[in-house]
Amino acid sequence: MQWETHEISNQAAELKDYNLYLTDPLLRDAVTRGGAGWHADALAGQGALLGSEAVIRMGELANRHPPELHTHSRTGERIDVVEFHPSWHEFLAITRRHGLVSQPFTEQRAGAWTAYAAGQYLHNQIEAGSFCPVSMTFACIPVLQQEPALFAQLQPLLFSSEHDARDLPAAAKQSIMVGMGMTEKQGGTDVRSNTTRATHAGGAAGRGGEYSIVGHKWFFSAPMCDAHLVLARTDAGLSCFYVPRWRPDGSKNPIHIQRLKDKLGNRSNSSSEVEFHGAWGVMVGEEGRGIPTIIEMATNTRLHNSISSAAFMRQALVQALNHTRQRKAFGRTLFEQPLMRSVLADMALESEAALRVSMQLAHAFGQQGEAAQAWKRIVTPAAKFWICKRAVEMAGEAMEVFGGNGYVEDGPMARLFREAPVNSIWEGSGNVMCLDVLRAIARHPDSMQVLLDDLQRRAGDEARLRGEIAGLRDALRQPPEQLEAGARRYTQKLMLAAQAVLMRESASQASAEAFLASRYDSEWGRVFGSLDARADCGAVLAQAWQD
Repeated sequence: MQWETHEISNQAAELKDYNLYLTDPLLRDAVTRGGAGWHADALAGQGALLGSEAVIRMGELANRHPPELHTHSRTGERIDVVEFHPSWHEFLAITRRHGLVSQPFTEQRAGAWTAYAAGQYLHNQIEAGSFCPVSMTFACIPVLQQEPALFAQLQPLLFSSEHDARDLPAAAKQSIMVGMGMTEKQGGTDVRSNTTRATHAGGAAGRGGEYSIVGHKWFFSAPMCDAHLVLARTDAGLSCFYVPRWRPDGSKNPIHIQRLKDKLGNRSNSSSEVEFHGAWGVMVGEEGRGIPTIIEMATNTRLHNSISSAAFMRQALVQALNHTRQRKAFGRTLFEQPLMRSVLADMALESEAALRVSMQLAHAFGQQGEAAQAWKRIVTPAAKFWICKRAVEMAGEAMEVFGGNGYVEDGPMARLFREAPVNSIWEGSGNVMCLDVLRAIARHPDSMQVLLDDLQRRAGDEARLRGEIAGLRDALRQPPEQLEAGARRYTQKLMLAAQAVLMRESASQASAEAFLASRYDSEWGRVFGSLDARADCGAVLAQAWQD
């Protein structure tokens, strides 16, 4: 006898075979505003590819089958090879084909940074782990450009549109990836406590000289990159070195991978612990100035953190919208129910504000002038702090929208929830970012005044915003210790003001008003869905996703 206990019904169909770009009117608007309309067709093609079922499945496979470390060959040679699922390399090939490794450096026309940021925003919605080596490779370019002889050798490999997965010396490859190695176990964020040593090994000492490096790195992301920029200590202090996987003579550089990190998320990507046993490297930048040299790389990757977390928010939102439009409870879809609409609208506002400030930042990276420099110096760490933290909260809220279905590994939410925290930690945790905001203000007080003037000008006659900006000015008069103790509060206020200004300037009237009314309401809570009952949720949601 065949038992029939139920029929399958009222289950939301998976979100797949959709165009990430064409269904996102807010991103399309940001691309146009940022002067990258010339790249719209390419973004539409990328959006169709990434939203296809085949690529979504690739993302699942890359994370279900994490990298495996092989330290030795069958005959005992030290090989230090990390083996990836083929899907990983497919994603790296996608990033190369779409210019995500070097576009602003190879594309000279206006809007190149906006085009690049939009492409990154799309990619990270589907598979974020593969963007780690891409982000680091991108960020190393302006650092390596400071060494003309070295960069002349590497430029064609960095700017290539082809992914080359072969483990060979750079001279034998079509393209290369470059990572970074800063963190040591005894210091963590405090890189000034690093003990790894570099000894002059031949030729002229100092910039461009050859060195032998002995020591370790506690976090060494993407160890299969063809080279890394590494901090090591000389007699003059911490210096930056270009350390390739292979020596110039074709022998393997003695960088021993001790183990791969067993991470909460970001599982498609390999993070490792390594030891340098006399590894060959070339000094990049001035001797003893390694931290300022490599910080330029970190400034770019912090921008990427913000864009990536904004992408997580977008994916959380569209997954929640897709689910609630189909799932019914108590006689109507979840999407039609007032409290759920308040939650979704609040999530949509947060997602849009994150997108607006990330795209504004990317645009500033491609501009000259005092205002652009002020945004880059001060808002970059502030955005990294705020957007990355809000993405964690929003991923949890979206998971709850799914109910029990969101908590199982079969669906998309578990991986997104595990992925979200990494951007808050990578390239500096929340406290580090807020202190960096204060350091940037202290070092460049004129830039802070330029930034506040820019925000005030763009706020127009909006009384709430003008009051908040005035409060930001006044707070800078506090004693340094008091200002440091309140650094998180100050950074949050700065970010809300920046987001509110941009929403007022670029968002629809309904979205701008709902954002300002909620974020500057004394009763607004950090729990999504606490919008004023008078907020026009329908108008906000109409702008969030277009079929």
